[in-house]
Amino acid sequence: MKNFALIGAAGFIAPRHLKAIKDTGNHLVAAMDKFDSVGIIDSYFPHADFFTEFERFDRHIDKLKRQGKPVDYVSICSPNYLHDSHIRFALRQQADAICEKPLVLNPWNVEALEEIEIETGKKVYTILQLRLHPAIIKLREEVLADKTNKIFDVDLTYITSRGMWYHHSWKGDESKSGGIATNIGIHFFDMLLWIFGDLKKVEIDKYETDHASGYLEMSRARINWFLSINENHLPEPVKEQGKRTFRSLKMDNREIEFSDGFTDLHTLSYHEILKGNGFGLKDAKPSIELAHQIRAAQ
Repeated sequence: MKNFALIGAAGFIAPRHLKAIKDTGNHLVAAMDKFDSVGIIDSYFPHADFFTEFERFDRHIDKLKRQGKPVDYVSICSPNYLHDSHIRFALRQQADAICEKPLVLNPWNVEALEEIEIETGKKVYTILQLRLHPAIIKLREEVLADKTNKIFDVDLTYITSRGMWYHHSWKGDESKSGGIATNIGIHFFDMLLWIFGDLKKVEIDKYETDHASGYLEMSRARINWFLSINENHLPEPVKEQGKRTFRSLKMDNREIEFSDGFTDLHTLSYHEILKGNGFGLKDAKPSIELAHQIRAAQ
């Protein structure tokens, strides 16, 4: 059984990490968030210590290490712009880091973390759960099996409605979230690069606070993409069903169905990390470079 600490316990994504820690048979010893709406912890680890001040959390983790009960992993679900700092904290505590996407906001942050990995001997993992989705794995295998070097035509649309709160939170601040391409699109860009290969060309059609679109060329694909948090962009049939999210991936006009199967992908990610097979800095870097390029080009 491994000891875990969690930074960002009040966030939207934290319950998936709590579930993954429990489902893999491990133990959460401490959690931290400056917000104290963290009753969800009771469903998983009611005896975990909790802190609203990072300094006290830091002191507690250090005390555990000196008592011979060190934390093995620090799971990071904090706002995007804090990931870099919290990963560094984990490595300095001689723990591996498991960080939500986007791992960091800029490519040069990845390079700095690579140096700290070498210095500490510890590892940085990130959650790229779409690489573990059966439908996405099957699609990648299909592309790799095609030996004609065919260039596929791909259309990606992802609309996930967000209310007014979004724009007043850190997510609406591009300096903190990286903007819509990073905050909403990073795992889709990683998926596309993983399936279709190296990036060749980037064109931006629109880049607004609530939606963005553009064109990408990769080794094996020409891709039109559209991302939005504006509910007005939802297709009418989706609105009529009362749904607030729409995702579509088409390859040569064939719809690739991957709407289901997301439930346990974080737990599967943790299983792989604990076996030493998780996705690291080198895996995360291409999509971070692409998102940064889109942000800089707009």
